[in-house]
Amino acid sequence: MAYCKARQAEIYYEEIGDGTPILFIHGFTPDHRLMSGCMEPIFTSRDGWKRIYVDLPGMGLTRNYKEISNTDDMLDTLIDFIEVVLPNQEYIVVGESYGGYLASGLIEKQKDRILGAAFICPVIIPRQGNRDVEKHTILRRDEAFIKKLSKEELMNFSSNQVILDEYNWLRYNNEILAGCKIADEQFLEKIKNNYELTIKVHQTIFSRPSLFLLGRHDSSVGYRDALNIMEYYPRGTFSILDNAGHNLQIEQSTLFNSLINEWLDRTEELL
Repeated sequence: MAYCKARQAEIYYEEIGDGTPILFIHGFTPDHRLMSGCMEPIFTSRDGWKRIYVDLPGMGLTRNYKEISNTDDMLDTLIDFIEVVLPNQEYIVVGESYGGYLASGLIEKQKDRILGAAFICPVIIPRQGNRDVEKHTILRRDEAFIKKLSKEELMNFSSNQVILDEYNWLRYNNEILAGCKIADEQFLEKIKNNYELTIKVHQTIFSRPSLFLLGRHDSSVGYRDALNIMEYYPRGTFSILDNAGHNLQIEQSTLFNSLINEWLDRTEELL
């Protein structure tokens, strides 16, 4: 556990292991637990990776971020963090949702330093009204279990997941909802109003190993928009998973683990 002083924030982060740096960027409102919860189990059987989990400004334990006004500032702050923690080093990046959008910004600005990239249900189109998304659908529910949830818990759970059972609830509660509960909503509302980067992303060829994990039933960012950028990722695997929405790392955990491991294998070949 540590803090890194960037120009516009003090970034909280957790660093685990040794080896090639791999930076994890969570989505909008949760904190680093969204990423560590799904990724750390993978590294119980993999060595040689230094995992760096950040809390973005306004989320988790990051502090002193009030000067940040938009996603451009968020990206600049992330770059500041990288320059302090990984000065002049090559690294791997993994981004989920909004974190995937920021990861695409990193690729535009630091492509030569990035050895591989994975995107989990990434934001491709920043303006929500312009996204090609699915209508939210519940695919499976354990009626006996969900009766144990409060009305508020069930409303939150059912609006974000497509599979409602005890396994999914426990992980959703611990890895996502716990971070959402401590987010600075007033600050995040300001960022929502200035959500789009001024630089264009997915505009240059990224020829390192990449992975796009997309939920077939993702009502937040969808999956079709990602298919329109395939030409920019000639070494990219694009996987659309059934029985999965915006939190596919939980709903399709076995496939998630397999595909992430395969991507890491491909990336290690270049190290």
